[in-house]
Amino acid sequence: MRWAARYAGVKYRDFCLNPASKCHAMIRCAEDFGMDWVTVMSDPYAEASAFGIQVEYPENDLPLDRGQVATLDALLALTPYDVAAHPRTAGRVAEIRLFRELSGDQHYVVGWVEGPVAEYADLRGLSEAALDFMDEPAQVGVVMDMIVEAAKRFITVQIEAGADCIGIGDAFCSQIGPALFGELACQREQALVDHIHSLGAKAKLHICGNTAAILPQMIATGADIIDVDHLVPSMARFASLLAPHQVFSGQADPVSVIQNGTPELIVAAVRQGFREADGRCIISAGCEITPDTTVENMRAFQGIAASVQEHQSSASTVAAARGGRT
Repeated sequence: MRWAARYAGVKYRDFCLNPASKCHAMIRCAEDFGMDWVTVMSDPYAEASAFGIQVEYPENDLPLDRGQVATLDALLALTPYDVAAHPRTAGRVAEIRLFRELSGDQHYVVGWVEGPVAEYADLRGLSEAALDFMDEPAQVGVVMDMIVEAAKRFITVQIEAGADCIGIGDAFCSQIGPALFGELACQREQALVDHIHSLGAKAKLHICGNTAAILPQMIATGADIIDVDHLVPSMARFASLLAPHQVFSGQADPVSVIQNGTPELIVAAVRQGFREADGRCIISAGCEITPDTTVENMRAFQGIAASVQEHQSSASTVAAARGGRT
C-alpha cells in the first residue's frame, strides 16, 4: 500500500482516491517484483465514508477518521449504502475494472471489504466499540448484521467487475478475545465467505495481531486464504486444521525482518514459515510492507519467493510423474 505508492512516486492521497494512480502503482510493483496479485486495498475507510463518516486524506500519509457515530442508537438507524452513489465504494469497483483492462488475466485481482467487527469499530471508534461489545451485544449484533448485508452488496459488485478474490479485513478481532470473536464475528465472517464462494470467487481473511487464540475459528470460516501476522508464535500447530482448499498467507515480520533484516534473515524467516505451514502458505509479510523498506530487501524477498515457487513446481512435477501428490 504505502510502499507501493512511494515506489511508484504516487502521493498517498491519490493512491486512495484516484483509481488510475492506485492501479498503475500496484501493477508496476507486481511487474517489477514478480507479485502474483494486485489489490484495491489502501485504507479501511471506503465503507465508513459511504456510511457517512468524514475522512481526512493527508497528501502523503494514512487517511484519518474525523468523526465517529456518537451513539449506538444512531448506529441502529443506519441502512446499507448504495455502492454506486459514493466516491470511495464506486472507486473501488472502478479500480477492479481498470486492473482487468490494464493487465487482463496476468494478475490475480483482489477486492476488499471490511469485516463486521472492524467496520463497527470504524464507525463507532475503538473505545466506544469495545464498551458496546461488552454492554450491548444484542444491539451490536443488529448493527453488524446490517454491516454484513451492506458488505454482501459491495462484494457482489466487485466480483461482477472482475475480482478473483475478496479480502475481508477484520483487524480489531485480535483485540476482543476468543469468546467475543465467536459471538460477534465468526459466523458473520463465514456468511461473507459463503457469499463470496456462491459468486465463484475466493475469500481471504485478514486479522492483524496475535490471532493464535482465534486461528481455529478463523480457519472454520472457510476462507480460502488465512492471513497470519508475525505476532502469531508459530503456524505449525494450526496447519493440520486447514481444509484441502485452504492456505495460510504470512508470516514474516514486516519491520524486523523485511524492513530492517539482512537478505539472509529474510530467507531464513520465509523458509521457517513455509516449514511451519507444511508448505501450505502464500509467501507474504505478516502485515503491510512498511514504506521505509528498501528496494534491495524487497528484491531479497522476491528472490526467496521465486526459489520456493520453483521448488514447489519441481516437487509437483515429480509427484505427478510418480502418480502421487505433494
